[in-house]
Amino acid sequence: MKKSKQIEALLWSIALPGFAQILNGNLFKGVLFIGLEFLVNVQANFNEVIILSFHGEIDHAIKQTDYQWLMFYPCLYMFAMWDAYRDAGAGKEPYSFFPFLFVAYFVTVGTIYSPILTIFGTRLGPVWLPILCVILGSLVGFLLKKIFRKKQRG
Repeated sequence: MKKSKQIEALLWSIALPGFAQILNGNLFKGVLFIGLEFLVNVQANFNEVIILSFHGEIDHAIKQTDYQWLMFYPCLYMFAMWDAYRDAGAGKEPYSFFPFLFVAYFVTVGTIYSPILTIFGTRLGPVWLPILCVILGSLVGFLLKKIFRKKQRG
């Protein structure tokens, strides 16, 4: 049952940062995360950017993005996920935060390079490149977690 609660917390956090905190009984943190998410989302013009990206209008999405605000999004989003996961009873083992942390780092870097980086001649923009960076950040985070835990055990 406990594992089910942890997965539920992660999935609600993916839907909207703050929902899982409310579900876990942390109303103040939940409302704070929801408020911060809305602030950053609106200031970055992120919903419009997402719609344009889904429609394949990457150059228009790049022009609509306020990168000064969007830079806050990955760390806020991943910290809210980590917090919800931990509050649901997970993350007790050492370095269990590494996957969340490294996803935040890599997605932030992906956001920085999203207006200029092309992959096989295609510019992915401020939505698709950061999403690809989730995969790389997860791999690095899980690998480093494994290495550090193995080193800690001796």
